[in-house]
Amino acid sequence: MYKAIRSESFAAWAFMAPGLLFLAVFTFWPIIYGIPLSLTDYSVITETHFVGLDNFTRAFQDHNFLISLWNSLVYVLVVPVIQIISILMAILVNSRIPGVKMFRAAYYIPVVTSMVAVALIWSWLLGNNGVVNYLLLKVGILSEQVSWLSTSSTALYVLMFITMWKGLGYYMMLYLAGLQGIPADLYEAARVDGAGPLRLIIHVTLPLLRPHILFCTVISVMGAVRVFDEVYILTKGGPGTSTLTSSVYIFQKGLEQFNFGYASALGLIVSVMVAALSVLVFRLNRRGGVNTY
Repeated sequence: MYKAIRSESFAAWAFMAPGLLFLAVFTFWPIIYGIPLSLTDYSVITETHFVGLDNFTRAFQDHNFLISLWNSLVYVLVVPVIQIISILMAILVNSRIPGVKMFRAAYYIPVVTSMVAVALIWSWLLGNNGVVNYLLLKVGILSEQVSWLSTSSTALYVLMFITMWKGLGYYMMLYLAGLQGIPADLYEAARVDGAGPLRLIIHVTLPLLRPHILFCTVISVMGAVRVFDEVYILTKGGPGTSTLTSSVYIFQKGLEQFNFGYASALGLIVSVMVAALSVLVFRLNRRGGVNTY
């Protein structure tokens, strides 16, 4: 029996090895290497000097970096909205309604669509002469055209909407997998006791989806703070600094201005912020939640 367990353990490690190697080379090593790099003025072009904590001191005096942190925190507002809508969509597509498979596929199409294609579609829809302006003018909501991505007051919220639109299908599928693992007996017992559809959701579905809610919330918080693709493709942080997020600013400092030492310090600060938010989500989940039926 010991040999069988040992053989299974070896097989498990063998299957995990490629993924662990990938994580070690492309995730853990850059983080570890970034710590000593953040204490230098490494820029590839000039001679490297040890600067101690100067990069971190400079970061907290950098007005644009502080704005980028604030914009990243505002971006986290996407998280509760996307989780609630994803759960409702998962409940909808988990029911036995005609054409449910078509709905599942339709909701998932944005997830597998490349961010470049998504950006091109939305830049066309949101253009001055785009479909959004046309429809809103037609029904009388707008009196004149709006430059959605070129106006400081709207650009960040439009990007948040695009992020939410693209991610809904991904989280919906995770919640759908969780819903299909809930025993039907629990729903039957609750109905016998007189529970209606709303009580079924509150007292049966949500408590049993709690591990999925925690997982999806943590990864969506991390994704919101580190958002890059849609921001860089559509606005590059503009107009001004209205959509400048921390990832875009770090990219600008590192790969556009070759200030790798300073960019590493900024990256470490953002990593600590993401870790703190993740711990906060875990603690809130431990204290919060709803009672089981």
